[in-house]
Amino acid sequence: MSFISVLLALLLEQARPLSRGNLVHASLRAWVRWSTRNFDAGQSFQGWLAWGFAVGGPSLAALAIYWLLDAFVGWPVAVLWSVAVLYVTLGFRQFSFHFTQIRDALADGDEDRARELLAEWQQIDASDLPRSEIVRHVIEHSVLSAHRHVFGVLAWFSVLAAFGFGPAGAVMYRLSEFVVRYWQHKTKTHHLPVSEALQTCAAQAWSAIDWVPARITAISFAVVGSFEEVVDSWRNYEPRFPGDNDGVILAATAGAVNIRLGDAASQASYPADVPPVMAGAMESTQETSSGQAPELAHLAVIVGLVWRTVVMWMVLLALLTLARLLG
Repeated sequence: MSFISVLLALLLEQARPLSRGNLVHASLRAWVRWSTRNFDAGQSFQGWLAWGFAVGGPSLAALAIYWLLDAFVGWPVAVLWSVAVLYVTLGFRQFSFHFTQIRDALADGDEDRARELLAEWQQIDASDLPRSEIVRHVIEHSVLSAHRHVFGVLAWFSVLAAFGFGPAGAVMYRLSEFVVRYWQHKTKTHHLPVSEALQTCAAQAWSAIDWVPARITAISFAVVGSFEEVVDSWRNYEPRFPGDNDGVILAATAGAVNIRLGDAASQASYPADVPPVMAGAMESTQETSSGQAPELAHLAVIVGLVWRTVVMWMVLLALLTLARLLG
């Protein structure tokens, strides 16, 4: 019932998005802090232990509740639990308001306001950015946010749900991304210093977990965008920067809509309550992108690309669900 769970969660998230600082996210941040304080002792083993508790604990809890509901209450209630978990982990509205505000400011010709909003969103110095660079930053951060809030969650949820693991994949994916960003930010602000060993473990785990979803997203952009250009951009980029998941996504985006993208995602650190864009993601796609310079009109093209990808995912999930029911 993956299709039903995802559809209901997306509709609910569009109708009533989670507020910032909600109880669920605050509780998860408290859990991550507790795991850090109790298990981070500066060694690699303790780092993996802290990561396991921070990420594995809520993931296993979500799985256990799903199994108990399915076994003792019934599968409809288990599906509702999956919807609730997806509502927390999946959705556009957790980041799209930043995109909308900056787009509207640019459309009104208020570039100073757009720079302020971009700086507030990504905690970077945007005071000297020209208009085209503002658009480029917005495109890059929005695409990566869409991947982490939507497509990556869908990938892990769909795969594990097919094997009876319910919403555990969605929780694992979102928390794996969150802890890297959160620990990096807390260390730099000295609010919760985290050992280098723990940060290394978290980064390695996130890179491995996001490897397949990042390439699924790139393939999805190729299918709904310009296939040959996506493949060419991806093929030119990945040998130069192997293992760079974010770079693959941005290279695919550049090819899909024929624009030049660069390293906006790699120039700053990000606080824990902003959309998840990882620092150090990508050195440069400028040399592998031969398209147009980003313009305001490309923001609408990006929105169309993302929504076509969502529709493709939903159709695929619907077909898989139908095949499973008929089989």
